[in-house]
Amino acid sequence: MKMIIAIVQSKDSNRLRKAFNKADIHVTQLSTTGGFLREGNATFLIGIEDDRVQEVLSVIKKNAESREQYVTSQMHMDVEGGSAFPVNVKIGGATVFVLPVEDFIKF
Repeated sequence: MKMIIAIVQSKDSNRLRKAFNKADIHVTQLSTTGGFLREGNATFLIGIEDDRVQEVLSVIKKNAESREQYVTSQMHMDVEGGSAFPVNVKIGGATVFVLPVEDFIKF
């Protein structure tokens, strides 16, 4: 048994939740906020049998899209009149943790 924790952008959460439902993968969804861009995320908690881990990872990979976005640089300018400039960064996709589960109990 494994616990999969998948963090995706809010933009991808509805599509991913529907894909999990279609694949009969039971999830708990939490609304979270990222630290880098401070934008909305969704964190999915998935308790799953070992033989279905690759299936879950495949669903996540197909439904959590990477994209590029311009963000304002966080550089501190010591030069008078300096200003921050936009930087293109890759966002989205998914951050996934797969953890062993000692016990999985449903009441």
